[in-house]
Amino acid sequence: MWINLAPRATPGDKNDRRELWLGRDVHSRMGLDLRGGTQVLLQASEPISNAAVLQQARKTIEQRVNGLGVTEASVQTSGENRIIVELPDVTDPTVALQAIRSTGELDFVDPGSETLNTGQLVRTSDNPNPRVNVPTASAGITGTAALSQTTQTTTVITTGAILPVIADGALLDTSSVNVGFDTTGSPYVSFAFTGAARQSLQAFTANSVGKPMAIILDNRVQSVATIQAALPGEGQITTNSVADRDAIFAVLKYGSLPVSFDVQSSRTINATLGEESVDASTLAGIIGLVAVAIFMLVYYRLPGLVADITLLIYTALTFALYRFIPITLTLAGIAGFVLSVGLAVDANVLIFSRLKDELRRGLPLPTAVERSFIEAWPSIRDSNASTLITSLILYWFGSSFGVSIIKGFALTLALGIMVSLFTAVVVTRTFLRLIVASGRFRNPWFYAVGDTQPKTTAQTVMES
Repeated sequence: MWINLAPRATPGDKNDRRELWLGRDVHSRMGLDLRGGTQVLLQASEPISNAAVLQQARKTIEQRVNGLGVTEASVQTSGENRIIVELPDVTDPTVALQAIRSTGELDFVDPGSETLNTGQLVRTSDNPNPRVNVPTASAGITGTAALSQTTQTTTVITTGAILPVIADGALLDTSSVNVGFDTTGSPYVSFAFTGAARQSLQAFTANSVGKPMAIILDNRVQSVATIQAALPGEGQITTNSVADRDAIFAVLKYGSLPVSFDVQSSRTINATLGEESVDASTLAGIIGLVAVAIFMLVYYRLPGLVADITLLIYTALTFALYRFIPITLTLAGIAGFVLSVGLAVDANVLIFSRLKDELRRGLPLPTAVERSFIEAWPSIRDSNASTLITSLILYWFGSSFGVSIIKGFALTLALGIMVSLFTAVVVTRTFLRLIVASGRFRNPWFYAVGDTQPKTTAQTVMES
């Protein structure tokens, strides 16, 4: 079954920042403080008598936003019936808005004699009076707060035939919702119904081969297909783009909203810090990396050069993970990365200091290299474990109290710690083993031990 959804911005559009790899958007994501984004004000379309209902809606919306790959988003309640959503690095919120405000009701209906078109809003037996948002005004706003704003009103559809529901979306099995690509390379979302919905879908399709059946998401027609055979209570939705697929997945995977919401306003907001802060942070990071690289090279010589190469690999791996996971970088997140660079160097310092000690004791270079890693590992493990625990506590605190800036710092720091462990213990060790295997660079001077004592035991053993 095929679903035709509105396409995303085409490549080359000024608002399109996509860089696809294996069908995944891996462009660098910046937070609200660095690049700005979109702010959406949602208001419940019906009275909310229990504050727990609003909190549940906030949690569901937050899960949907995260499911779209929009990290570092801010989702907060306002008053008794409103939710404010801030999406960093999102300038075209069409797909995101669809996923955010969707109640998540996926139904299979019998169109009967009705002719349905994709995108058409229809009345169903589950929801005979659907609501639709209509833009009412758009005005430019000056200053740093916003670039544009759109307000909307809600209209209730009360005319047209009421279509009978075959399979009720309330019985959707959320654990069965998954994403993938079909044989033609088109992205899809798979799903399955449970209980009575599964049985009714099987019975209807078995008795209606050759007749039409429509897939309805939140009272809007997504697809009308001709039944070819009985369906086993499950199926898949094929979409035109990965973004549309992810939006439907986020809606179906994380369950229905306890109440429906109307979009009161949607506006694009400017970065609170802007390009100057990004440039200053980049310059500070480069200066820090160069200073550390020079220190390691001067103080540890050949091992220091190895550490500098390892540090470049660490930086490349870390930023690749930032883009692939993805992680939205805020100024606090960049600070977490810079701090993790210091931790990455710290592991190399422990290893190389131990290497110098072992060489001063007269051990052969191959033995000294292996022992330096063995002896330094407990200190490296304990120091990184304690910092990782701190990062986890900070991330939990940020998640529990909605402080996204702390979450960004903790996440980049924790990821940096894990990558630095890999580069320090695996990459650095591999390079040093290659140096030993080459049979060159046996002079203690290369390891900063030749000038600390006369040419005695260490140099004699290394040159033998």
